[in-house]
Amino acid sequence: MITGIAFTGYKVTDLDRARAFYEGVLGLKMSEAMAGGKWIEYNVNGAILALTTLGENWTPSDQGPAVAFEVDDLDAMVATLKAHGTKFSMEKMESPVCWIAIAHDPDGNKIVFHKLKTA
Repeated sequence: MITGIAFTGYKVTDLDRARAFYEGVLGLKMSEAMAGGKWIEYNVNGAILALTTLGENWTPSDQGPAVAFEVDDLDAMVATLKAHGTKFSMEKMESPVCWIAIAHDPDGNKIVFHKLKTA
């Protein structure tokens, strides 16, 4: 029986560059470092995002699943990302229940930025 999701992990090629993006641009705070600093975790309201340079057969990818961050101001987040030259694969768009944009970290991993509409 599954009792939860332990973490979402992204492979990166340069941990310093990745940390500069996730901490400096997105504002995440590192919660734990393991494996001699080759595995970094961010606790985002109880959900763990892990970045690592470990695993020879695990490569960064813009294909497949992506972490989705709920944000309080999607316009401000998109503006911040664009100011830092972040690549987008989907500009901000509206759905019946939310606003969403999809960007990429420096290694090309997909990141979804999401804002639920208020009732």
